[in-house]
Amino acid sequence: MNRAQLLADDPIWLIAIKCVVLLGFGAIATTAMIILERKIVARMQQRPGPNRVGPNGWFQSLADAIKLPFKEQIIPDTADRKVYFLAPVIATIPAFLALSVIPFGPEVSIFGERTVLQLIDLPVGVLVVLACSSMGVYGIVLAGWASGSPYPLLGGLRSAAQVISYEIALGLSIVAVILYTGSLSTGDIVDAQQTGWYFYLLIPSFLIFIISMVGETNRAPFDLPEAESELVGGFHTEYSSMKFALFFLAEYVNMVIVSAMATTLFLGGYMAPWPLSLINDNMFNSGWWPLLWFLGKVWLFLFAFIWLRGTLPRMRYDQFMRLGWKILVPANLVWIVLVVALRAFRNEEAISAPTILIAGGVVLVLLIGLSFLLPERKVELDDNRVPVTGGGYPIPPLDLRVPDKNAKPARVRRSRREPAAVAAGDKESGAVETQ
Repeated sequence: MNRAQLLADDPIWLIAIKCVVLLGFGAIATTAMIILERKIVARMQQRPGPNRVGPNGWFQSLADAIKLPFKEQIIPDTADRKVYFLAPVIATIPAFLALSVIPFGPEVSIFGERTVLQLIDLPVGVLVVLACSSMGVYGIVLAGWASGSPYPLLGGLRSAAQVISYEIALGLSIVAVILYTGSLSTGDIVDAQQTGWYFYLLIPSFLIFIISMVGETNRAPFDLPEAESELVGGFHTEYSSMKFALFFLAEYVNMVIVSAMATTLFLGGYMAPWPLSLINDNMFNSGWWPLLWFLGKVWLFLFAFIWLRGTLPRMRYDQFMRLGWKILVPANLVWIVLVVALRAFRNEEAISAPTILIAGGVVLVLLIGLSFLLPERKVELDDNRVPVTGGGYPIPPLDLRVPDKNAKPARVRRSRREPAAVAAGDKESGAVETQ
């Protein structure tokens, strides 16, 4: 039986076990990811990091998970309570639903029942992941709007613009994989990479997908919806206790999903690395071994998330939008045209595939370089406008002086003199009356 038939034959108890395992995997991966991120970033910045709870601080995430449900729930008076409570749930549930179509491994035996390490295999599995990642942003937008505060609202608006911009680039980067595979099923995409992984066959698609998935998950250097420097905390500023924990959980589960998707699309999914795949009649690509390779590749991408956070500063919002609309999307469209031309030439056997790929890659790099060299449009300022820097932001005047703290305004000085003058007048009038 093929993958779909094996999954259709699963009994109810096995489906329930898979659902519980997926929920536990998301929660455990989040807990492990938080402590690893704090430890790795601390190591990069040459500081201790968490070192109090448990051996060398490794139980800090567990302590945080126990602490958050017992913290006080503070709800703003101006909040829309129904939407305020519903937003964290909307952000969390799609994140777990996307895990159901990810193939974690090949055919195995669980308690004597033959099955596949996957909950469900849909003919449009890739679109399910994209839809779930798009649904999660509704929770962020609703959280920003329902909080009744300007900073969360700005964070929600930023998140909406961000997901629209980078969802397009993310979806276009998958088109080349679909053209090579001929299917939208995640299982078929993994099986199609037995002759070669797509991360080197489709290098531009892989690079654009990596950049877009960082922007899709609101992670540094693209964490503009929750930018602490200008938005305090962004969309979750007014959230506390378990509702804040749900947003935290959704963010890290989304990181796991996009990492698992990148592994499935470009790194061969659960297939063993090249040297091990040739040992002993493909032994490492059967049984439970592929689950180990899949988790290893996913954690490789998760480490890249941490690496970026500890290395790169946050981008400015106009730079972020320029990267998405003026570089990633046009480069994706040009690359798709080249892939379609490659498929057409291969059908006619006129030119070899490596030659077209190399030529297409060179053309794409040249186009991206030219996009960086194009001068930006200059904005002519009126005399009445505030002078701005090259980035379009107001600057203080050159002769700015900080006021003296001890100097009192004239109005304050007058208000203090007036009661004294009235009191002096009263004394003089009293003296006259006495005489």
